[in-house]
Amino acid sequence: MSFRRSRLALPFAVAFIALLAVPAGGAAPAAQPQITVYAAASLTNVFPAIDPNEKYSFGGSNTLATQIQQGAPADVFASANMKLPLQLNSQNLCSKPIVFTRNTLVVVVPKSNPAHIHSVYDLTKSGVTIDIAQSGVPVGSYTLQILKNMNLTAAVLKNVVSQETDVREVLSKVALGEVDAGFVYSTDAKTVPGKVSVIKIPAWAQPKVQYGICVVSSSSQKTAAQAFIKRVMGKAGQKQLHKFGFLPRVKPKS
Repeated sequence: MSFRRSRLALPFAVAFIALLAVPAGGAAPAAQPQITVYAAASLTNVFPAIDPNEKYSFGGSNTLATQIQQGAPADVFASANMKLPLQLNSQNLCSKPIVFTRNTLVVVVPKSNPAHIHSVYDLTKSGVTIDIAQSGVPVGSYTLQILKNMNLTAAVLKNVVSQETDVREVLSKVALGEVDAGFVYSTDAKTVPGKVSVIKIPAWAQPKVQYGICVVSSSSQKTAAQAFIKRVMGKAGQKQLHKFGFLPRVKPKS
């Protein structure tokens, strides 16, 4: 081969090598942009298991909703109730929320159970110290609803010594033995099995605990935000929620 022919062949060889480097499906897809998810404290463990690549801010749903109203840079809002995202939607601050999971409440006591609490009715005993979430926090509102359903409001609230801003704070105080009992979601109780014992609340007294999720209207990453919600709602996301103790978003038919 002459020197001239070698020079002509070189560009074709380079082009062929470059073609081999391209994946069969064409150009490599662009990386999905990271989004910021504002989510209820009870989702602290499960959301990163569903999608570990996003930025999360966990806390009381009411606090997070207020921050979104004030312009916080969130892309997705996941609340432990439907009331708060529906309020944001009515203010054109988020998309129409959808239910993505459900939960139930339980009473937790320290593993040693110094107050000898064995049922919700024992919370009325003199000297028992109880921690609940504030009424504006979904779990706090649910707690008050349970007490009302069981006609125990006055008898139990007289023993409440502290009210917290989210469910994990209630759980922490009980686990540390700072109080005799607290009301939390069943999923939160599962995160510290060696530190607390669970006392079930009768099914007839349980409130309707539904979690709502929506895309924040001010988000600059709406496509990625919608993709995150799709992952939560999808088969794999729902399987993770079930693994962490959450209930199907639609109550199964009996």
